Amino acid sequence: MPLDADQIVDRRRLRRKLSFWRVAAFLLAAIAILGAAAALMPESPFAPRQAHVARVALTGIIVEDRDRQEMLDKIAKTRSAKALILMIDSPGGTTAGSEALFEAIRRVAEKKPVVAQIGTVAASGGYAAAIAADHIVARRTSITGSIGVLFQWADVSKLLGDIGVSVDTVKSGALKAEPNPFEPTSDEAKAAVRSLVMDSYDWFVGIVADRRNLDPAEARRISDGRIYSGGQALKLNLIDAIGGEEAARDWLASEHNVSRGLKIRNWTTDDGLGGVGFADTASALARAAGWDTLATLIDRGARASGASLDGLVSLWQPQDLEK
Repeated sequence: MPLDADQIVDRRRLRRKLSFWRVAAFLLAAIAILGAAAALMPESPFAPRQAHVARVALTGIIVEDRDRQEMLDKIAKTRSAKALILMIDSPGGTTAGSEALFEAIRRVAEKKPVVAQIGTVAASGGYAAAIAADHIVARRTSITGSIGVLFQWADVSKLLGDIGVSVDTVKSGALKAEPNPFEPTSDEAKAAVRSLVMDSYDWFVGIVADRRNLDPAEARRISDGRIYSGGQALKLNLIDAIGGEEAARDWLASEHNVSRGLKIRNWTTDDGLGGVGFADTASALARAAGWDTLATLIDRGARASGASLDGLVSLWQPQDLEK
């Protein structure tokens, strides 16, 4: 039976209404999901921008991380963040990565007070991050120090000779691609590498002397690569106080009038959804739905990342990377 004009118009009007309500239902569902995420994760950017103390965890191997640098710059510019607490548990990492992190923390310190709290270890590049803060707190048994720079390579030339393998090389100059693992390292090549290492070491010692108000000669004396306990570091003026986060908050309150009543908000790098924290949101929603196995898989996937340590490193116990 053919439709008359009025029926065609009515059907088109009905379709438009259905399309409208479908879009509205989708938007409401999206708002509900984001609202649930905000309720489950009060530290997310959907939470009200109330005055707070920002907390950033610096853990594991330090490499140059643009997302982390941008996050620190955002903390510096965010007026609701009244101070920054750095929770450091790192053996160090690449020297360039440590330098970039040091500079990013100093940019925050130009705008608001920054305090570092050393956990188990903040050695080498981890200590470089700590001295970027205005105040350093550590446990008495924390490990810190290891101020220095390292460049390592293997010489497998004898092994290759034993199994009858030789490697031929054509290069533009005697020091190109040196040190070379396929042949013994010449004295000239070792001298070139040492010059490189000492130039970076001078930078490291320089910021230690400057940030810790040490005589340059004294800074160099204690920067021989050894590690120190928190108690030893306090005596050497490498840290300011013994304690944990409570001691850090005490300093913020007494020296900068940052109220202890302010809540602490954990800041993390954006993982791809405009700062929402997609992995954290997905994990929280999965747990709320009772899908703990899925949530665990999401968490593990979010934590899985590689760290390249080519070049100079400021790292304590680099052999642990092989385990």
